[in-house]
Amino acid sequence: MVVVASASDRVILGIDPGLAHTGWGVVHQRGPRIVCQAYGCVTTTPNQDLAQRLKKIHEQIQAVIAYYHPVAVGIETVWFGQNITAAFATGQARGAALVACAEGDLDVGEFTPRQIKLAVVGTGTADKAQIQYMVRKLLRLDDIPKPDHAADALAAAICYTTHEGFEGKGSAR
Repeated sequence: MVVVASASDRVILGIDPGLAHTGWGVVHQRGPRIVCQAYGCVTTTPNQDLAQRLKKIHEQIQAVIAYYHPVAVGIETVWFGQNITAAFATGQARGAALVACAEGDLDVGEFTPRQIKLAVVGTGTADKAQIQYMVRKLLRLDDIPKPDHAADALAAAICYTTHEGFEGKGSAR
């Protein structure tokens, strides 16, 4: 017997991509209520070969998807800013994570840092501390998620729910 969840009942993955630290967070949304299921961070080191670092990101995001079965992902876009070299590295990590999401057939919502801040804090110019505080409050967590990359990933998942609503894309299949 297969149990199909209602359209407003879904699991959403959030990803904050980075070559050294790729944060991930999983939330369960039932209507307007969002609950944190898990969060963490894929960490790689500069002494590892680039291909091995990207493989680790891909495999660990793939494992998160296999374990939690999200139907959608909110992922932060690359912000170029001043450091173009860092933006390229982030883009490569983002690509490795997106391949894992495509393999899991997840609906993908791509959001700028400003969109994520606006969805979680109410202003597109929020700082890290404000984002972490609001993620903790919105998900009713006892503590701020650590590391900050995990909090940012949870914020991306929350952003997906606000952009897609609770009957939007990525609803349970």
